[in-house]
Amino acid sequence: MTAFAPPALVGRDAQLGTLLGAITRPPAVALVQGEAGIGKTRLVRAAVELLPDGERTVLVGHCHQLREPFPYGPVFDALRHVGAALPARPALNPVTGALRGYLPELAGDLPPAPPPPPVDDPSAERHRLFRAVHALLAAVGPVVLVVEDLHWADDGTRDLLRFLIDQPPGGLALVVTFRREDLPVPGLPFGHAYRHPPGVNSEVVALAPLDVDDVARMAGGLLGRDGLPAAFAARLHERTAGVPFVVEEVVRSLLADAGGAAAGGVGEEPKALDRIAVPVLLREAMAERLAGLSPGALRVVRAAAVLKLPADEPLLAAVAGDGSPRDGLPRDGLPRDGAGLCEALRAGVLMEHPDGQHGFRHALAQQAVYDAIPGPDRRSVHRRAVAALAALDPPPLVQIAYHARRAGDFDAWRRHGEAAADQAAALGDVPLAVELLESMLADPKLPRDARGPLALRLSRLAAVGLSHRRVVRLLRHLLADDFLSREVRGEARLNLGVLLANQAGAIPAGRQEVLAALPDLADRPGMAARGLALLAMPAWGTEPIAAHQEWMDRSESLVVADGDPELTATVRANKVAFAMLVGSPEAFALADTLPVGHPSAGVRRQVARAYSNLCDAAIPLGHYAAARRYAELGRRLAEESGALYPVYLVEMSSIRLDWLTGRWSGLRERAVAAVEMMPETPLLGVDAQLVLGMLALACGEWEEAGRHLEDAGVREPDSAFLPVAAAASGGLVELLLARDRVEAALAEARAAVARLRRKGVWVWGDQLVPPAVTALLRAARRDEAGALVVEFASGIEGRSAPSAVAALEVVRGALAHADGRFEEAVACQARAGSAYAAMGRPYGGARAAEAEALARLELGDVERAAQIVTGAAERYAALGAAHDAARCRHRLREIGAGCPPRRGRRPAGGGLSPREREVARLVAQGRTNREIAEVLFVSRRTVDTHVAKVLQKLGVRTRNDVAWPL
Repeated sequence: MTAFAPPALVGRDAQLGTLLGAITRPPAVALVQGEAGIGKTRLVRAAVELLPDGERTVLVGHCHQLREPFPYGPVFDALRHVGAALPARPALNPVTGALRGYLPELAGDLPPAPPPPPVDDPSAERHRLFRAVHALLAAVGPVVLVVEDLHWADDGTRDLLRFLIDQPPGGLALVVTFRREDLPVPGLPFGHAYRHPPGVNSEVVALAPLDVDDVARMAGGLLGRDGLPAAFAARLHERTAGVPFVVEEVVRSLLADAGGAAAGGVGEEPKALDRIAVPVLLREAMAERLAGLSPGALRVVRAAAVLKLPADEPLLAAVAGDGSPRDGLPRDGLPRDGAGLCEALRAGVLMEHPDGQHGFRHALAQQAVYDAIPGPDRRSVHRRAVAALAALDPPPLVQIAYHARRAGDFDAWRRHGEAAADQAAALGDVPLAVELLESMLADPKLPRDARGPLALRLSRLAAVGLSHRRVVRLLRHLLADDFLSREVRGEARLNLGVLLANQAGAIPAGRQEVLAALPDLADRPGMAARGLALLAMPAWGTEPIAAHQEWMDRSESLVVADGDPELTATVRANKVAFAMLVGSPEAFALADTLPVGHPSAGVRRQVARAYSNLCDAAIPLGHYAAARRYAELGRRLAEESGALYPVYLVEMSSIRLDWLTGRWSGLRERAVAAVEMMPETPLLGVDAQLVLGMLALACGEWEEAGRHLEDAGVREPDSAFLPVAAAASGGLVELLLARDRVEAALAEARAAVARLRRKGVWVWGDQLVPPAVTALLRAARRDEAGALVVEFASGIEGRSAPSAVAALEVVRGALAHADGRFEEAVACQARAGSAYAAMGRPYGGARAAEAEALARLELGDVERAAQIVTGAAERYAALGAAHDAARCRHRLREIGAGCPPRRGRRPAGGGLSPREREVARLVAQGRTNREIAEVLFVSRRTVDTHVAKVLQKLGVRTRNDVAWPL
């Protein structure tokens, strides 16, 4: 068979330049994305080949579809080849010694291994390992680290890469390739929103299919000729969809059809491509290439197709067999000396991968060859794969289970599949464990008696994972059958309820499943306790707090009789969160009793969940420092123990925490990314919706504010997370008041207060009660406002809730102001401002300062009032609360005081001023000049002037051409 070199890179000049620019300007992160066969690997290889020899160390790691539970494997595979670039051992950071056990090839070049971490901090080893990788890459810089096929990466690898890109070594250029459509979390290659730090060169290189001209150039290069007929190029483009790999394989097939002769006549007849279509075209092309192989080479190629992953020569030989009758293939008498592999390599059917591994150049080729193997022969090769892989140390259980299933050995498939899932869960790779169990349960060949235990394992693991939709459907299907025992059915239904209530955000459905599970758990008190502990969480549902307390008490009494450590930890986690949610003074002491150092990964996963819930519960109370502490503890423990849901919960809660504590820079972008990444877990998105709504409200963006606040759960009381929903209702009341819709604001306030009153947890009213009181006063309902303040004060008495205490001072000050008791109003608002300052909530402090200034104006203290308003305006401007800052400046003009300068220096060279940027932002949102004037508290004529300057400076003709961000 005639072999020829791969074609030159075609149609990728711009992308190659972008990638090369990133690689040569570290620190850098380059994301190369595109569909299968589009040329991601070829682009990266071309960029690396253009680097001057010896200038940079290039390390390449690969993620594989059939992966074993070995976190960080792709990165460590790459680091194994770093030895030649290592400095002398004394120059290495001592922490790199932690890598000795992971990189035995470098053990002699690394410092001694540091002492093990404390046994009560299992996440310390993980953190030290990440630091060691960071230090090693820093020592060998400048270095290019390439991680291929990130869509198949394990969660540990994603975590490690996130650690590296958060603060990358100065000489590191990280390049990752992935298929966007195959990512576990759509649009997020690293599993979380990536926000590149200042000074990091970040590029996204998206590869699209080639156009007709580029397909013609590529085919011409392969055929060694120029000027292919336009009709042929157009048909080739149509049939291959412009995917480079498919183009190459089809042209190779055309050349093979010509018998290896000169290619002058190939490509003249477009009708040759009309008879078949992709992917049939690709299969036909591969069949042509295989037809010229000897039987020995064909066996090796088939073995590689069945193995699916690159393999070394001994494994390929063992799986290929020798052609004896027991192999199911005709014997050819060829010695097993590697001749078949060499022939396949020379023909270009297989290629050599790093570390002596051999396989196909692309998954599409592998699949085409696999599909062409006759069924009986394919099962024989799978059986040999099972035997060969089982002889390895350690045996790759996931691969063995895969091959056993396809060989038709169902007992071995079940045995190895269960072992692989157990191994993955024990190593903290929960997504892989869920994926394995899910695939086994969905297989009709799984015996009925095996389905119950596997369904139970799946339900237990899914309750701490993220992906839920397929698992929910599968569990409901299994529960609808009658083959499950009463005990198994009860626990599986309970876990389904947890999954629905947490990850799916279907609170009513989850509660129904939990209640339905309780009768089947009559003989399992610990499991029933877990269900009651879920019902006891007071932030969901419409039941009064007394009902939740009763469920909590019953749960505690039942778990004592069970004694199971994980169930005990589950109930304790909920009890601690319950105490924090209601503002119990005992909450912090209870949190200190959590078994954070327990040897069981299951127990630690429950502790991680407890910390994430504590963070979420502490935020509405105003315990912001504690919330950050719990967030860090929860994140570290969750990542170490493989509990993904708490990691995401902490990330969402942190968005709300950063809004309250004034960390607004980049917050809108984070919140938008959070909403976009939560299609699988809508409940987690309400924090981001609340923050987006309140940020928009502070900038006078009324429509956007209303849309996001509505989406924060205010219209779904049965499913809403009530602390967030109450805050969102407060925001809606403020929005309606700002637009002078007093009656609508009053209706919204009364409905939200009624929900809070029914629940009986008034500490969640810190952001609802103040605007509700304002609405009542503006509607001339003074008595009703006073009664609400008294009820609020009684509800938070004896509770540990600094934010509610500050809010109480605000509403007492509002009542005093309405009654003409201005000195008392000043005192109340001043105490509120001090309270907000103590807890680190600048926006709340500025609002209280404004109220204090208004009361001082009534007392005639204009000078001090002006000082306070000036300070509030500066705080608003620092945060980016444009509407609030404009209101303060308007207030200063009204009382005859000078306005403070707006933050930000007027740019040189005709750039937009801070005020013009505010106007441009509102113009880009489609606001009229009259609406802009209302938002910024300026005259219509002033806005007309600003809009004209904006159009002039931006060089655009109409306001429709103004885009944001600028």
